[in-house]
Amino acid sequence: MPEAKDAPPILILAEPLIQAGLERLLEDDFQLKTSAAAETGRVDLVIWSVSSGMPAATLERELLQLRERWQPAPLLLLLPAESDLPSSWLLQLGAEGLLQQAEPQEIRTAIDTLLTGGRVVELRPLHAVQHPETSREALGLGQWLLRSGLAQIEAEMLRCQRWLDLQPVGLNAILLAGRLRELNLAKRLLLWLWGPISMAFPAEAPAQPPAAQTVVGITLRERTAIGVWDAIQERLITAASAGVSNKSGQLMALEGLNADHRRDLLLALLAQFDLLITRFRHEQLRGEALESRWLGQQPELRRLSLRSMAGEYVQLPLEGGLLPVAQSLSDASDLTAVDPELPAALPMLAALVSAQPILVDGRLLAPDEPQALLHLEALISNWLIRSAELISAEILASCSTWPDLRRYLLRSDLLPTRNLERLRNQLNSQQRWDALFERPVQLYESRRLLYGLQQGAIVPIEQMEPRDRELQQLSWGQQLITLVLEGRDALAPQVQSLFKRLGDLLVVVLTQVIGRAIGLVGRGIVQGMGRSVGRG
Repeated sequence: MPEAKDAPPILILAEPLIQAGLERLLEDDFQLKTSAAAETGRVDLVIWSVSSGMPAATLERELLQLRERWQPAPLLLLLPAESDLPSSWLLQLGAEGLLQQAEPQEIRTAIDTLLTGGRVVELRPLHAVQHPETSREALGLGQWLLRSGLAQIEAEMLRCQRWLDLQPVGLNAILLAGRLRELNLAKRLLLWLWGPISMAFPAEAPAQPPAAQTVVGITLRERTAIGVWDAIQERLITAASAGVSNKSGQLMALEGLNADHRRDLLLALLAQFDLLITRFRHEQLRGEALESRWLGQQPELRRLSLRSMAGEYVQLPLEGGLLPVAQSLSDASDLTAVDPELPAALPMLAALVSAQPILVDGRLLAPDEPQALLHLEALISNWLIRSAELISAEILASCSTWPDLRRYLLRSDLLPTRNLERLRNQLNSQQRWDALFERPVQLYESRRLLYGLQQGAIVPIEQMEPRDRELQQLSWGQQLITLVLEGRDALAPQVQSLFKRLGDLLVVVLTQVIGRAIGLVGRGIVQGMGRSVGRG
């Protein structure tokens, strides 16, 4: 325990009851100061317990004043569990520490990390903000039809996923997986069919629902390139070690591996990535030389990861002899392919090697900023999953001619040749469809699909970025898809005008023509009945 005179001075700003609790927690190890006593002294850390219901503008203004007054002391914000502020906004605050509904031990650990120059972010909202239900009257006709159909599909997909989470075996697992693929295809088809209608009948500018709260936990022990990579690596190792399920909406070759080898492959890729980044730091590579070296090392990195996952000393029988699995797979696999959906690697590498700023949502941020760190994690996890996918596809190809290799590497339901070949054919069909249709649409809409690891699952992450150069490199068949989309967008206003005019014409016909004719017929009948009664 440090001496009182050597203990770091800490300023606590909180309501009286909370301040008393924090003082009891910290009084043995730190010099605690009030706002008045700290005016003339040094402060190594400022702790501010934010009151519940504080407006965002007030919090931001007060935080700026604290930053100006106590610079360069780090700031630790203690947030209540019932805060309505979205996590995405909280991550932009200029505070080194963010703790929500923190436990006493978490506060002590965060203080130690901040005093040594690190960062801590733990956002755990009490409940996610629920989006209000949108009524049919608040939407246009096309949008209501689109959303209602998508809602039904999502509900059915959720039901199937819940059954899959129970880990069924045999035919039930195959049927559920097939049902999920059918629903995903129906979702794409619905978006393609009703997309023009939803554009032709827009809603009357409905209010945007509040963003949902998300759980975020980041511990950065040092605010350097090494500290950033260590934090990201720790998070990805934790996610991969927990077991990886596929919730991306796409069929993946990685699913064919059994759970143990799926985990081993991801961890091997992370280990090779770590060694390569360390080598780049020692060689002090920059700019185009760094990116060129990265691209040149990709086949070797994949080969080493494949050998590590397969096991250097494992041998399996083939045609009457024993063959080393790692060497045989390495020789038979083509690991030089390039995934066109991988983003440019230079910004990610420059941030991890030399701590250069990275562009995130139009803002140039230091790599140790929470938003930048999460963005880097998304880029690395995307590279990780796509590299594992390429390696897994080669493994499936080798397993088709090596029966005993299936027992060692693949799931038990892929032991039958029919099931394995069905999976490979489905993967090939999906790849052709993506290349012909999905990729041109994503390029034209400036979207890039990333794969992230979140809570033990592979999830899709959409990123918006200009992709004009890639769009110009498409083949004529792919460019035809973009021309169809452009024509659809151009015709949407005309379709809206046509339906509006048809509606006006229908109103005129019903009221002026048919309605008047019915009125005349009714009047004639009444007059005829009156004459008959008069004669009687």
